[in-house]
Amino acid sequence: MSLRFLTAGESHGAALIGIIEGIPSGLALDAATLLAQARRRKLGFGRGNRQNIETDEVRIVAGVRRGFTIGSPVGLILENKDHARWAEIMRVDAPAGDAPAAREVHVPRPGHADRIGGIKYARADLRDVLERASARETAMRVALGTVARALLAELGITLSSRVVRIGSVVDETPWRDVSPDEIDASPVRAQDPVAAAAMVGEIERAKAAGDSLGGVFEVVARGVPVALGSYAQWDRRLEGEVAKTFMALNAIKGVEIGLGFGVAAIPGSQAHDEYEPGGDARTRYRSNRAGGIEGGMSTGQPIVVRAAMKPIATLMQPLDSVDLRTGEAAAAHIERSDTCAVPAAAVIGESLLALALAAAVLEKFGGDSLEELRERVRAWETTVRAR
Repeated sequence: MSLRFLTAGESHGAALIGIIEGIPSGLALDAATLLAQARRRKLGFGRGNRQNIETDEVRIVAGVRRGFTIGSPVGLILENKDHARWAEIMRVDAPAGDAPAAREVHVPRPGHADRIGGIKYARADLRDVLERASARETAMRVALGTVARALLAELGITLSSRVVRIGSVVDETPWRDVSPDEIDASPVRAQDPVAAAAMVGEIERAKAAGDSLGGVFEVVARGVPVALGSYAQWDRRLEGEVAKTFMALNAIKGVEIGLGFGVAAIPGSQAHDEYEPGGDARTRYRSNRAGGIEGGMSTGQPIVVRAAMKPIATLMQPLDSVDLRTGEAAAAHIERSDTCAVPAAAVIGESLLALALAAAVLEKFGGDSLEELRERVRAWETTVRAR
């Protein structure tokens, strides 16, 4: 069995739409579960006013009956509340006459999809590009990831995240087991309150200057079965799927697993995870420098992923650009945006890792019902303990 998903919809369109296929039957799923994760995506100091407009309530319209998945594709709809003010601008049917649409965009923003998207799809009005390229789409990816997350939870796999850098401020605190509520209580989802306060100050200064900030976040998955993925072919390596899923998130420019880029600066004696005799297993690891993935396969250790997010491309003090109608210099288009969305990206990262791991679990174990999948995972774990 394979897992696949699609999304549709524009930032100010009527709704975002999502379909996820491959979820076994018998998984408990309701709107409240989806809403809980949607609200976490709205967290974080530095977010814009859009978060005050949208409720991000997701309706389940297919694939679930009486609170449980039934094996068919799960269909979700998330209505954009802000669409009410954009209904004429984003209308689907053709208006009478040849009058230009309101809020047309002809000056691309450096660092955004505007210019290249306009070239690719032959769109003179760049709003046709930016509406879909907007990070608003991630609200549906979180909803779909929440479905995957619910499946993983039934197998004992949990996910958490934190922010480790915003701008020049770094939280050097080693990862420790804390409740998601404790991390979410931080205005920037950082562990160290001193670093968190410094991050808030950094965001405030950027906002006052009409600028934006990026950063780094970390996502951890625990309870992952051993040997998801494979070394047998390049496109079956688990770290490849994880990296692809994260790199496909808006504004992400780098992904690392475990020590990541840090292994380039240390000798092999400090880069790898040594084995020692185990208690309930024949071997165990002394460390987790590999971040839970070795040779393209999960090791059973926590999977640790870090992603670097660039500053958001929309600036209130816009960068230099060109008016594509005239070819003359102009200030880049300004679209309502966040000053910093790294805390939200960390939450989105949990959903992305959930999607990648759920796909890997279903590829290895299969199963058309949740009970069938559970039984196969239990049998595998019993086999692994003796190795």
